[in-house]
Amino acid sequence: MSDKDLIKLGSATAKGGFRNEDDIVAKFNDWKNDKDAQKWLEIMGYPINEIEKVEAVKLHGYKTDVQVQITIYMKKAIAAENLSVKLVSNPQGFNQVDKRWVDSYTEMWNMPKDIVKILKLFTGEIRPTKSGLRDRRRMFFDEISESDRKKIIDFFVKNKILVVSDILKGRGKFSAGWMLVALITNSESRWVLKNINHAMNVFADGEVRITSQGSLKIGKIGMQRKGGDAGRDTSKMLQFKINPVELFGD
Repeated sequence: MSDKDLIKLGSATAKGGFRNEDDIVAKFNDWKNDKDAQKWLEIMGYPINEIEKVEAVKLHGYKTDVQVQITIYMKKAIAAENLSVKLVSNPQGFNQVDKRWVDSYTEMWNMPKDIVKILKLFTGEIRPTKSGLRDRRRMFFDEISESDRKKIIDFFVKNKILVVSDILKGRGKFSAGWMLVALITNSESRWVLKNINHAMNVFADGEVRITSQGSLKIGKIGMQRKGGDAGRDTSKMLQFKINPVELFGD
């Protein structure tokens, strides 16, 4: 199949729609009858007439929401594909792709102590002593010193590829190989399926900058204090968000 044909296959409308990840799993498991599942398998490089069996299961606690296991007749081999599934109902909505305590990211990205301190001031793990803040529990990036703002931007510029890979793809055997985004309406679902490296390029595209709201933007990825949780400690976690619909535009 040519690249042009694959591009055409990469986005389509599913009549009747699907509501959740369980529906995605069901579609893959019904691949012999489901036209969407057949298109997804072809995009991933598997000729339908060579497939013997497809088993899809929903995973929890990984970047990958659905793992698809495909058995191919000709090669007498099993190939496993991991999909990160993003279901959205609002084209302007944002989807949390990763959240952890700052210390967890410190281990992952070998962050120096000064960066850790700035991020903990941002999330509120370290209580600020400065007065006149928008929120006395924490500091926004536009409230810290210019030199600290530069440190934060420089760190995420230098480590951009690592950061984007960890929050979108993940690590280990369950790391995502593909991203499937479905924009769900009442009557139909518009979907797009892209290789995870393509998706990372899409969401990483753009500069690292401090937003007018005082948070950080890494390309098209937003970094924020989690907030909410009725004021519990978990509100002080760091989270990353994307608008999955951005994948349709590429």
